[in-house]
Amino acid sequence: MFLQIFYFSSAVNSQEKTFTVVLDAGHGGKDPGKVAYKKYKEKEIALDIVLLIGKNLKKEQNVKVIYTRKKDVFVNLWERGRIANKADADLFVSVHCNAHNSQASGSETWVLGLHANKRNFEVAKAENEVILLEDNYQEKYKGFDPSSPESMIGLTLEQEESLDESISLASSVQKIFQGTLKRTNRGVKQAGFAVLHQTYMPSILIEMGFISNKKEGAYLNSNKGKNEMASAISKAISKHIEGVRLNTVSTVNIIESVAQASVENSKTPYFKVQIASGKKKISTASYNFKGLKAVNRVPVGEYYKYYLGHTENYKEAKLLLKKAKKAGYKSSFIAAFVDNERIALSKAIK
Repeated sequence: MFLQIFYFSSAVNSQEKTFTVVLDAGHGGKDPGKVAYKKYKEKEIALDIVLLIGKNLKKEQNVKVIYTRKKDVFVNLWERGRIANKADADLFVSVHCNAHNSQASGSETWVLGLHANKRNFEVAKAENEVILLEDNYQEKYKGFDPSSPESMIGLTLEQEESLDESISLASSVQKIFQGTLKRTNRGVKQAGFAVLHQTYMPSILIEMGFISNKKEGAYLNSNKGKNEMASAISKAISKHIEGVRLNTVSTVNIIESVAQASVENSKTPYFKVQIASGKKKISTASYNFKGLKAVNRVPVGEYYKYYLGHTENYKEAKLLLKKAKKAGYKSSFIAAFVDNERIALSKAIK
């Protein structure tokens, strides 16, 4: 009976919990981003649309909006990520405009990942080169070289836990652009964007269209275009928030059912800290995990889960969790097991 009351309360709280969205207007200040026809400036268009998105989202119940910038100022990529992480945000959305030396057109939305091909790497490289405008960038980005493919390796592991949510939101943005606004859909893509790498929550980067395209540039720079793009992005974010909240309630109900149906097991439960998961099979050597030792890899279907430690003492598990978060794995959590089978954490503690 205690379990029923506990989980029902969690379900209610998941609906009432404030959902924090960080909106990032690309570029700004001394970094103009893309410029076309001497009048279409990425930094200005992105900021105008981000402010409109924020205005729309603030009308939603229990949604908090934070901006990385609200005016024409330069904010480095490291600081943009820090703002989101410090706020313990639930979502990070970075808004940009594209440009090309042709009349290319259409919208595309990116999530963090290794460059799948040369074109994807070049797109990420162009956005990442703003790092070179920052003071002490070598120290802030720990040797990250925006022009080197090798620097992309290993960017994805920590965020792969959130990758499914990022891809889902990116897909929703693209579908609304195409279906409602009749924009050319250039798809959902992955690349090593440094601004996405700095955050640990679900994160996307939207390239709304090409300001170098005469028709599309004029549209994105117009009041009509800005309002329509902001409305479409706001709608996708609102749908995502609703889905996350419903999924949280569903998950809680499933855990409750499993906990009620479980037969008491005399075997001693143990705890491990999950720090990452993904489809990549990676060596558990400490240099792949920010110096953390005693990391083990467990295959689960098509994925691999990476755990830190193994203890029967919950207090020790909490110390391991603290250690993982201090190392930078902010989304890590304690998982409980009995005889290699995952069980509800509350049951293990009890």
